[in-house]
Amino acid sequence: MSMTRRGLLGSAIAVAADAGTAWAAGSGTARAAGPGAGSSADTPVLWREFRRTPFTHPQIPYIGRAGCRGGAVRLPRRPTVADVRDFGAVADGTLDSAPAINRAIAAAGRAGGGTVTIPPGTFRIDDVIRLDRSNVILKGAGSGRTTLYATKNLTELIGVYGSRYGGDKSGWSWAGGLIWLAPKARWASLVAAIRAKAWPFEGWTGNRRDEWRPLTAVAPARRGSWTITVTDASSLRPGALVLLRLADDADHTLLEHMCGGGPGPEAYFWDDKTKLTSYVPYEWPVRIAGVRGRKVTLERPLPLDVRPEWSPQLTTHVPELTGSGVEGLTLEATETPQQPHLLDKGHNGVVLQCAYDCWVDDVTVRHVDNGFGLVSASACTLRRTRVTGRGSHHPYFCREGSHDNLVEDFTIEERTGPAPSNTQLHGINVEGLSSYNVWSRGDMRMGTFDSHRGLPFANVRTDITVNNNGRHGGDASAGPLFGARFTHWNIRVTNARAGLVKIDGVAPYSATVGIDEVREFDQIDVPDFTGDLRTRLECYGSPHAVRPRNLHEAQRAL
Repeated sequence: MSMTRRGLLGSAIAVAADAGTAWAAGSGTARAAGPGAGSSADTPVLWREFRRTPFTHPQIPYIGRAGCRGGAVRLPRRPTVADVRDFGAVADGTLDSAPAINRAIAAAGRAGGGTVTIPPGTFRIDDVIRLDRSNVILKGAGSGRTTLYATKNLTELIGVYGSRYGGDKSGWSWAGGLIWLAPKARWASLVAAIRAKAWPFEGWTGNRRDEWRPLTAVAPARRGSWTITVTDASSLRPGALVLLRLADDADHTLLEHMCGGGPGPEAYFWDDKTKLTSYVPYEWPVRIAGVRGRKVTLERPLPLDVRPEWSPQLTTHVPELTGSGVEGLTLEATETPQQPHLLDKGHNGVVLQCAYDCWVDDVTVRHVDNGFGLVSASACTLRRTRVTGRGSHHPYFCREGSHDNLVEDFTIEERTGPAPSNTQLHGINVEGLSSYNVWSRGDMRMGTFDSHRGLPFANVRTDITVNNNGRHGGDASAGPLFGARFTHWNIRVTNARAGLVKIDGVAPYSATVGIDEVREFDQIDVPDFTGDLRTRLECYGSPHAVRPRNLHEAQRAL
């Protein structure tokens, strides 16, 4: 099975690379820097290397299976089982339709899944829309035809949400949505903890990270392996979702490995990065593709090495939300002034939490504090999404160990009014050990590539136009801005600002390929690690000529 996959992959890579070379013929000479400089025309040396070692390349991650159902172009379709009007929803803009919509979703869940339709019109909602049942789709008539008008924020609906790390920050600045996709029990436990002021962890193993049990230990394996060997496979079944759990050791060699290893990460002082170390163990959800004896095949290759010193094991987790989506609507919040930085009230958009193989398609959010969120969400797709209105703190956020997600065909529009003082704009955020996420085919009319500390690694931004006017954030105790294998590929920067886009001087074992010529001004990025970062820069100044143009599409074609 492994040989067959590799054989097919090798053939496909060769075809894709040859096609890329043909497209680039005669279009100029690329500039290259770093090891392997001297590439032909517009096909980077890095791409030629990657096609030989796609699962283990030191600078570019394999993200060809990012997104719902391995990045499937066609999202699932389910028969219509409910119309919100039959449960009392009225498109008059005055009656609170949230109870009716939530009743329709619950009915679809009891029926085993299906599509809940919302017709054209404006439906007022005075509560959170909770998509908390698997295999349920909430479907409007299109983002230009169906509007949910949200009159209240999450502080009003649920309560004040503080930070588990202290201070007076509002957790609604980075969590929760007025449309909230999360399994029913997990959502209830989060809300109960917030109301009790017992500020929770938000991920796959509960509010105190104790809702799991071991399934089996895992033998040593290398990053990029599709098959692992376990001690006991008796409780493992094809199709089951499990967590690969990796703890760290006293010398923080797991964190060093996430940064590519070597003298720089080894010399870095980790012990005072208490926010970062609270994110460990690293928890990676993955479905089992097959079991044969003690050999277990995974639906994605391993994101990291598996070493005995990290006590590797497969474990259980809280029940996931899976097979659910939101489509074809606009969520519009009441237009209020943007709050000072980190004091958001929670006029938030759509959030996926403890969700796997879920999606959002053709959805616009307007006048929100925070737009679209991935919180301990994995293998999800956000497609044809748009953030518009008075301006957002985080138009997109990806945090708390979110992995293998795909955000494509996304737009961040210019704000409709000037930013109030003491507010902050980030952009496409990633943090908290989140890995192997992709942002593709984007139009960012404001914002930045916000790597928000917390050691995100192996993430890709590709085929994006950006007016790079946002700023990154992150506490010093959250550690490095970047881990290894960050890749920025074909990025058009309209205002010539380098910050967080040209990363060859700050991200270890990473790649900047095909971006406009830029210069440092405003926020200046400082490397977290000393010495040679083993990072690469190619096709600098040539974003329109680089081939392949879209790194995710090229990998998916393999």
